[in-house]
Amino acid sequence: MDEMNQQNARQMLPALPTSNTVLVLGILSIVGCWCFGLVGLIMGIIALVMSGKAAKEYTQNFGQYSEGSYKNLQAGKICAIIGTCLSAIASVYYVIYLFIIGTIASFLPWKELFNM
Repeated sequence: MDEMNQQNARQMLPALPTSNTVLVLGILSIVGCWCFGLVGLIMGIIALVMSGKAAKEYTQNFGQYSEGSYKNLQAGKICAIIGTCLSAIASVYYVIYLFIIGTIASFLPWKELFNM
């Protein structure tokens, strides 16, 4: 009977204030890496900053927040790390791609093409 009361008490603890936000931003950072990397990079960095603050809050006030919300926070942090890395790689790829296209375009005979 005592174990059941402890489980009920654990379930009634409030969630970390930003745990769901970090999870959503972490997932969106993975999805946003396809938008030239910039959107995913911004969302991933915001999620990482928010997760750091929320984790600090959880450790300072241990036992006052639900464990499930802390697990959501950790999942969001992992998604944000993955999304930030993928977005950084995508950003570097697009910069190199544009550099190569610009270099090729600079060697085209533009004057002869437009003086027909």
